[in-house]
Amino acid sequence: MDLSRISTIVFLSVKTGFAAIALNLPVALIAAYYLERKLKRESPFIEGIINLPLVMPPVTTGYLLLIVLGKKGIIGSFFYSVTGRSLAYSWTAALLASMIVSFPLIIRSIRTAMAMVDRRLELAAMTLGAGGFSLFMRITLPLILPGVINGLLLGFARSLGEFGATITFAGNIEGETRTIPLAVYSFLQIPGKEKEASLLVLISIAISFGSLFLSSHLSGRINHES
Repeated sequence: MDLSRISTIVFLSVKTGFAAIALNLPVALIAAYYLERKLKRESPFIEGIINLPLVMPPVTTGYLLLIVLGKKGIIGSFFYSVTGRSLAYSWTAALLASMIVSFPLIIRSIRTAMAMVDRRLELAAMTLGAGGFSLFMRITLPLILPGVINGLLLGFARSLGEFGATITFAGNIEGETRTIPLAVYSFLQIPGKEKEASLLVLISIAISFGSLFLSSHLSGRINHES
């Protein structure tokens, strides 16, 4: 068993997952705040666009990314003409696929937490002079922190398990885009590689369970301290 190969796959998966949630966080916070605090009424169109990756087949998501961001895509062709590089079939493509599929889970968790905040606390802070960015950072964000943590950890777990969009848009390139799900699939196609596949499955379960446990533990601790 090639443990160095396994470690490379795991490291790539974890790196992609962490990068996806780190880049999604500011966008999710801004979008959740706008939808919960600024939008006068619910918009089925916006809700549908945000949640579409949750219900759409992942392969379809990857295909749409390929159409838009691929070498001959609407945006990807312009990027290629400027940089000489293609977004598709690269680690960047794997990252983008993970971001797209994990974003709905992150924003839903943040919005749920934000909807439960007592608005009177925010209004009281506003009467004392707090407003805008200061109000959000000092009042709203600490109150929704458990939801933010839950969303990030769920998004990370979702990124870790992403398969369809990644293999369609990023390919299955060893050392660059072959994350744990793609590696398990690849190993299962090769006779005698069942042990490697089984080890990766166990590692994936351990990381996913650890994410859920950490989410529950941190949320409970924050709620207790508050």
